[in-house]
Amino acid sequence: MIDEMLAYNAKFVESGAYRQFSTSKYPDKKIAILTCMDTRLVELLPAALGIKNGDVKMIKNAGGMITGPFDSAVRSLLVGIVELGVEEVMVIGHTDCGVSHINADMMIRHLIQRGVSQDHIDMMRYCGIDFEAWLRGFDTVEFSVEETVDLLRNHPLMPQDVTIRGYVMDTETGELRPLG
Repeated sequence: MIDEMLAYNAKFVESGAYRQFSTSKYPDKKIAILTCMDTRLVELLPAALGIKNGDVKMIKNAGGMITGPFDSAVRSLLVGIVELGVEEVMVIGHTDCGVSHINADMMIRHLIQRGVSQDHIDMMRYCGIDFEAWLRGFDTVEFSVEETVDLLRNHPLMPQDVTIRGYVMDTETGELRPLG
């Protein structure tokens, strides 16, 4: 499948199709969106919000969550705010999220079934990796979004003039429901 994608890419570049996506690194709408990597959101989220290439900074990860105050999502948001002109942050969870109800024990069991050595897991624990925090899911998407918004609003490095709001998107209709 990767080879097919690379062949398509070569034709894309050769034909000049990239020209329609030309923009700068600065988000036109001065917004960053932290959301889930869910495949249903790839086209639905931009379409439902009326955003196009160049409008926003989009940060995606499993669950659209922050797993710690210094994880890569926080770093990306701070770079967007401090260096790229972001003034507002939208945290967007969604219905029927695959991260809902996962936990470290289940993930570790599945990793071992896939051939990851228990010795490697033990070594990571010995080195201070908190699997329970790092591999956690959530019970409700609303709680997860509210927790993420709260962490960002109260983060010691977050400028106080940044607006941070949370939402849940319906993966069927694209409806965005504001929280808190």
